[in-house]
Amino acid sequence: MPHAYTPDIAGGFETLLHDDDKAREYLLGHLWPTGAPFCPRCGHRKVYTLSGDRLRCASCKYTFQPFSCRWINNGALSPSEWLRLVTLFVEEKSVHQMKQELSLSYNTVYKALTAIRFAILAHAIDARQLISPATGLDSYLKGNRLTGGPREMRMDTIPVYGILRKDKMVFIDLVLGLQAETLFHFHMNFHLKLIRTGNLVYSDRYKEYDALMFCGNDSLPYNVIRRYDEQPYIDEVQDDFWKYAQSRVKRFRGISCQRFPLYMKELEFRFNNRDKALPEILAAYLCALVPSME
Repeated sequence: MPHAYTPDIAGGFETLLHDDDKAREYLLGHLWPTGAPFCPRCGHRKVYTLSGDRLRCASCKYTFQPFSCRWINNGALSPSEWLRLVTLFVEEKSVHQMKQELSLSYNTVYKALTAIRFAILAHAIDARQLISPATGLDSYLKGNRLTGGPREMRMDTIPVYGILRKDKMVFIDLVLGLQAETLFHFHMNFHLKLIRTGNLVYSDRYKEYDALMFCGNDSLPYNVIRRYDEQPYIDEVQDDFWKYAQSRVKRFRGISCQRFPLYMKELEFRFNNRDKALPEILAAYLCALVPSME
């Protein structure tokens, strides 16, 4: 989790967006709240200063830079560019709008956004379960770097997620033991209601979940999904999170079954923190160490 410490921002967050020195100082405050650096690999607090902004741990001899081993190190952006990107992300700008406003390439923005979404997911209570072979998200991470790629998924490996409401909070759970193939089986043989919208498929209420859902690919037999006159439970009760999520899922271009949990955990985060200062929370998330999933 990010540090409880929140660096002071004289003049407000907006003053950091075009001042690289102030932005860097602010981010370093999240890295090292006491002002004293420590090794991101072993945690030892005795480090030596080297040339070129490098540091070396006196214990494990690891040579690193301030942002090494952290989510923010996945992207060639300056400190102020990161904070401007975070602001645009909170405003739900498109990748094309972001690249124009920041004068960066599409690929640079896309990679940085992936780092933001992984940082959000890494702070979820079920992060270890989600960044795993069960979802395929582990294939994107090589150590503490986002340098991997998506793993191919078939009907018997596409994971299923459940929407669980607790008072005013929502949780998107990985439902262990269920795959897309299972939901098609339940639909055809046990009459579990399924609804398709694009590659997104969601179900009627199932056990403690208001709905089950998955994002498929072109290999799935969508044609077997029946039409129903009655709405599934989550549409019938007009769930506020589901209305919020559906309107936004349509905006995500090229969403795949491999990246689907990144987007759904982002929506979970936005919904559950809708009354909070998201840019400051996300800056802290980006500065957190990439956890070891081994």
